[in-house]
Parts: sequence; structure tokens; C-alpha cells
Amino acid sequence: MSDTKIKAPRFKKPNWLRVKLPVGEEYKKVRKTVDKYKLHTICESGNCPNMGECWGAGTATFMILGNVCTRSCTFCAVATGRPPEYDEEEPIRVAKAIKKMGVKHAVITSVNRDELKDRGSEIWYQTVHQTKKLSPETTIETLIPDVRGNWDALYRMIDAGQEVVSHNIETVERLYKRVRPQARYDRSLEQIKLTKEYGKRTKSGIMVGLGEKKDEVLKTMDDMVEHGLHILTIGQYLQPTKMHIEVDDFITPEVFEMYKEEGLSRGLKYVESGPLVRSSYHAERHVNVEI
Repeated sequence: MSDTKIKAPRFKKPNWLRVKLPVGEEYKKVRKTVDKYKLHTICESGNCPNMGECWGAGTATFMILGNVCTRSCTFCAVATGRPPEYDEEEPIRVAKAIKKMGVKHAVITSVNRDELKDRGSEIWYQTVHQTKKLSPETTIETLIPDVRGNWDALYRMIDAGQEVVSHNIETVERLYKRVRPQARYDRSLEQIKLTKEYGKRTKSGIMVGLGEKKDEVLKTMDDMVEHGLHILTIGQYLQPTKMHIEVDDFITPEVFEMYKEEGLSRGLKYVESGPLVRSSYHAERHVNVEI
């Protein structure tokens, strides 16, 4: 792949990684709603490059259970530490915000709460339940964390009527100890498998540009298909701060297109692949994928 990538020097990113600044009335409306209901969004906490586009379209990905994570993944911009007590009123606040915004398709995610016996699953359940109660026409994707094999927690998280359940693999198996030191590749695959067997549309995402090889990406696709994955997103890793793992290379748009074609040929139902693709990018398109 030496001719299909650009090593990541300490200068400006390639032209295809340029993003628009957040502007417009819809952006201001979302900003106001998020502030009013004291909500967290992964758009902000994760430094998402698509925040301007998505907020400008009147959509946002809500992050529940606080904005401090118990994990220390080396790629993620979300703060790491011991989270404060969770807010039992958060589910209704999120539901009211989604209703006020008139969201047709909502994406909800969370930090990892490994210190909680139920991994925060009851807050997850109530958030989806309250949203469906106030906005029955709104479809929902939940991007859930690794439950560390607590399958009872998993089933509670995904039992409130959401149409899509996503759990990100993030990277190839060889890089797990470096990128996701508190996670396990096989356990995340098992979580996807159990979610699919529960009857849900399954979705996952991986980053490229971390030093993975082409055959490792294709092997990851094969593993995910074998475990029942329906929808895959592939995007370029971008280093959020100097404290995080460095970008190994910038992957070209042509390689992203190749990955999309490879994924579809391997049996994935839908592949969103591009330099700026993130987990919830164009999520409204994934809810109607046939399973």
C-alpha cells in the first residue's frame, strides 16, 4: 500500500480532510437546545470533524452517562477518569430535547461506565424508552460501549425499541493493545453476534491510518460478517491532541472506495467509507437496511 497512502508528517492535512466551519441557523438551534437541556454530545467531546455539517442539518449524537470515561483508549478525545454519579433525570432531558428538535432519526451513545454493576444499562434503557414515548415516529440508533461480557446489561441496553445497535470494533486485532488497551477484539465480536441474534440491525466502525495493513482490514471485515454485522463505517483516524496516538498515514479516497467495494462483496449490507466518515455519519440512511 506504499503508493496508496501518505505518511503523516508534521504539516497540514491533505485537501480531502478539510471541513467546513459550523455555521447557520440550524447549527445555532442545535447549539441552543444542547445548552438548554445541559446535554453532552459526542460531536463536541470527540472533536468530530462533521459537527458543522450534521448540526447544520439539525441533527446531533447525544452522549449519556456523563462525559468522563473509565477507559483510556489512546485514540479518543473524551476525558478519562472516575466519573461522577450519573443523573437519573438525564433520560427525560434527552427525550425532551429530541422532541423539541424534531429529530427524525436520533443517535445516542455513551462513555464506558465500568464501575457500575449494570454498566449504565438502566439509564440506556430509560433514555430510549422515554424518547420513543415522547417521539414515537423517531427512529433511534444506539452506539453502545463494551459491556465487558455482562450480557444481561447488553440485553437491557438494546431492549427498548431502537432500530439500530452499533458497537465499534475501532481497529484491527493486532493494534488492540495499543489502541484499546482495556478492550478485547474477540469480546467485541461476541457482543455484535449476540446483538444480531437478538434481532437488531448491527453496526460497527473502524478507523484506518493507525498502521494497519490492507489484509488486516479485510480480515476484520470477514470477522465482523461472520459474527453477524450488517452495517460498517470506515473513516480516517485523526489525532485529537499531542497526548494521543499519532496518525501513521493518511489514507486516500481511492482506498476508502476500495474498502467499501470489498466490504459489500464480503456480505455487508451497507458500507459508509471515506476520510471524514464517523460512526453516526449519514446514520439516518442505515435504519432502513434490510436484515
